[in-house]
Amino acid sequence: MAAGPVLLVLLAAGVVLPARDPLLNVCMDAKHHKSKPGPEGKLHDQCSPWKDNACCTANTSSEAHRDESNLYNFNWNHCGVMPTKCKRHFIQDTCLYECSPNLGPWIDQADSSWRRERILHVPLCQEDCEQWWEDCRDAVTCKENWHKGWNWATGRNRCPWGSMCRPFSEVFPRPKDLCEKIWSHSYKYTTARRGSGHCIQMWFDPAQGNPNVVVAKYYSWKKRSSPVGMEDVAPESDQAVCALPWPVLVLLPLALVLLPEVARGCGSHRWGSL
Repeated sequence: MAAGPVLLVLLAAGVVLPARDPLLNVCMDAKHHKSKPGPEGKLHDQCSPWKDNACCTANTSSEAHRDESNLYNFNWNHCGVMPTKCKRHFIQDTCLYECSPNLGPWIDQADSSWRRERILHVPLCQEDCEQWWEDCRDAVTCKENWHKGWNWATGRNRCPWGSMCRPFSEVFPRPKDLCEKIWSHSYKYTTARRGSGHCIQMWFDPAQGNPNVVVAKYYSWKKRSSPVGMEDVAPESDQAVCALPWPVLVLLPLALVLLPEVARGCGSHRWGSL
């Protein structure tokens, strides 16, 4: 056996069976998510940017726009009517959560009865977070963390006993407070800007493509390269070894064993005629 065929086997294995990144183009295991992302031609209004590849159904996208959605029996108007300009951000937040297939690097295990997975520390673009806070600063709420602690006696979320309704600007003094605290740190405030490739956009023009695809790839690579904390480091050539497809890694030891034998065989053949 010659060295050439051994290397060809390794290369063919990598080409025929490329490694699939489990963090890319995936849906989380949660209450209303599809098992796999795919086209949804009739997503409603603010969820429509994901219609070409979505983790939500048309019905889920429609429910996301209701004041008292059947998705989670959650009422945005728990302290009076939420201003339209504020509510649109919560609708967009719901669309991102339900529909996006680009949140894989931040999917985490959940311990609730209605979902097995959640998102944690998704890096929001600075503009998205700050505009959310600006448009909601005059809205009113009684809670900092909307994930838990509600009074569900009526089947809908109501303010817990003894709580007071206050402006968002008091409950969330800074954009960072709103984006990080309201959903138990599902999001992380960043200074990264839209188009940087380093932050997730809640808002985007589908005609320009989905910018979050590149962001998910970037953070997926970071997570593989430095799982603890996903440090912001640039790709190096030695990282390519870690990213080799698994068939190559499986066959590599065999190649290392065979190559010395091949070398000896090639040597005796080359010099045997002299």
